Amino acid sequence: MPKVSVGENEPLEKALRRFKKKIEIEGILKTLKARKHYEKPSERKRRKRKMGWKSF
Repeated sequence: MPKVSVGENEPLEKALRRFKKKIEIEGILKTLKARKHYEKPSERKRRKRKMGWKSF
């Protein structure tokens, strides 16, 4: 779980921006969106081939 510490005089918006960036780097949102809906195995293979991944 990503954590961001907020300084005393730091605006909340700045800390939130850092948190969002950290989540994006770790790929949490991609994983969440991928699990939100069922994906047929053929669609999964097509997507992974398009992304350049080897077969899983």
